[in-house]
Amino acid sequence: MSLIQHLAIAPVVIPALAAPFAVMVMRRKRTLGTAISLLSCAAMLIAALALLVQAGEGTIRTYALGNWPAPFGIVLVVDRLSAIMLTLAATVSLIALVHAVLTGADRKGWHFHPLFQFQMLGLNGAFLTGDLFNLFVFFEVLLIASYGLMLHGQGPARLKAGVQYVVVNIVGSSLFLIALGLLYALTGTLNMADMGLRVAALGPDDQGLLRVVALLLVSVFALKAAIAPLHLWLPRTYAVTTPAVAALFAIMTKVGVYSIIRVVPQIFGDGAGAAAWAPAPYLLPAAAITAIVGFAGVFVARSLSEQAAYAVIGSTGTLLIAVAGWQADTLTAAIYYLVHSTLAGAALFLVADVVARRRASFADTASAGPAFCQQQTVGLMFMAAAIAATGLPPLSGFIGKLLILESIVDTPGWQGAWGWAWGVILATTLIGVIGFARTGSAIFWKDIPPTDGAEPAVVSSADMVAPVITLALLAAWSIGAGAGTAYGAAAAGQILDSASAVRAVLGEP
Repeated sequence: MSLIQHLAIAPVVIPALAAPFAVMVMRRKRTLGTAISLLSCAAMLIAALALLVQAGEGTIRTYALGNWPAPFGIVLVVDRLSAIMLTLAATVSLIALVHAVLTGADRKGWHFHPLFQFQMLGLNGAFLTGDLFNLFVFFEVLLIASYGLMLHGQGPARLKAGVQYVVVNIVGSSLFLIALGLLYALTGTLNMADMGLRVAALGPDDQGLLRVVALLLVSVFALKAAIAPLHLWLPRTYAVTTPAVAALFAIMTKVGVYSIIRVVPQIFGDGAGAAAWAPAPYLLPAAAITAIVGFAGVFVARSLSEQAAYAVIGSTGTLLIAVAGWQADTLTAAIYYLVHSTLAGAALFLVADVVARRRASFADTASAGPAFCQQQTVGLMFMAAAIAATGLPPLSGFIGKLLILESIVDTPGWQGAWGWAWGVILATTLIGVIGFARTGSAIFWKDIPPTDGAEPAVVSSADMVAPVITLALLAAWSIGAGAGTAYGAAAAGQILDSASAVRAVLGEP
C-alpha cells in the first residue's frame, strides 16, 4: 500500500502522536511543546486539503484498519462531506491555536496543548468513521478533552458551567449507548453502510422499535448540536470558556449536525420501511425554534461572548432548516452555510476577546466604557463579524441564506411550511442585526470618561491576527461561492446516494 493510500488515517494519527509528545516536553521545554502542537495543526490542515482534492474526484475511499474488512473491522470513510469537515476543523483549530499562543492563553495551564490535540483526534475521528460505535468512541474522546479545555484557566464561573456541561453530556452519551445497543440487537451490525441494508430487511414486528431508536439517536445528535429545547447547556458553557477554546468549540455543534446528515439518509432513508425518514417531520419545527431562540438570545445578551454563543445556536437553527428539506438543493445550501457559520462563530469569539483585553474591568460587556486602544479598528472587526453572523451582504452569510431561501421553496411536502421557514430566517436576521447594532453602539460609540483620568492602556496588536485571518477566510468563502456550492452540490449527491457508500464500504454491487 502506497503512502498516499494511508492519507485517510493521517488526521487521526497526527494528533494522536502529537498529544503524548506535547505531554512529555511541556514541563521542561514549553516552547517545544507549543511548536509540536502548532506543527500538528498545520500538518492536519495539509492532510485535510489533500483529502479534499482527492475526494473531489468523486470516489468514496475507505481505509480498513488492520486490513479487517467491513463490516467486521474498523473502517474510515472519506467522501466529499467528511473531507469538507476535516478541512474546516483543521482550519478553525489552527486559527484558535495561533490566537491562544499569541495571547498567552495557552500558558494558563500545562495541559492545554495535549488536550487540544486530543480534541482534534476526537473531531477528526468522528468525521471519518464509518461505523456508529466508533462514532460514539470519538464523541467520548472529544468530549473528555473538551471538559479539560472548558475548565482551562479555572475560575468559579467555568467550574459551575463545567459541571453542567459534564452532566448534560454524560446523559447524552448514555442515551447514545442505549440507542446503539438497540440498533445492534435489531440489525447485528454497527457499520453504517451494512446497517442501512439490514434495516431495510427488518420485518413489520421490528418497525415500531426501529422508529423509536431512530428518534432516540437523532435526539442525541440534537443534544450535541444544541437544538432547542436541548440547547440550554451551550450559552453558559461557551460564554465563560477561554475565547480561543470557544472559537474551536464553534465546530463542536457542527459534529451533531454532521452526524444527523450522515446517519439519517444512510440508515433511516427510503429503504427503512416504517422508520424511513422518521426524524424528518420534527426537524423543521425544531430548527425554526432553535433559530428564534438563538437570535433572540443575541438580542438580549449582556456581553459579546454571550452574543457569540447565542449566534452559534441561531446559525445552527438556520442551517438545520435547510437540512430538514433532505433534497440535493437544500443540502447544498446547508453545506455552504455550515462552513460559513462555523467561521463566523469563531470570528465572534475571537473579536470578543480582542475587545475584552482592551476594556479592563468593562471586559466585553454590552455597556459603555472609557475609550480604549485601537477602538476604531476593533470596531470595524466587530462590524464585519456581526455582518457575517447575521447574514448581511457582502459576506458569505448573505449568500448562504439566499441559497437556503431559494432551495426550500420547491421542497416536496413543504407547500405551506416554506413560507414559515422564510419568515423565521428573515425575522431572525432582523433580530440579530438589531442585537449586534445595540451592543456595538454601546461599546464603540458611547464612551464615558475614565474615573481616574488615565489614558487608554496600550495593547499589542498580536491578538488581532487570528480574527483578521478568520474574517479574511469569510471574504474568501464569499468570493469562492461558485466553487464552494459546486463542491457542496457534489457532496449532497453523495450523501443522498446511500448505495454508493454501500458499494465503497462493503464492496457490494
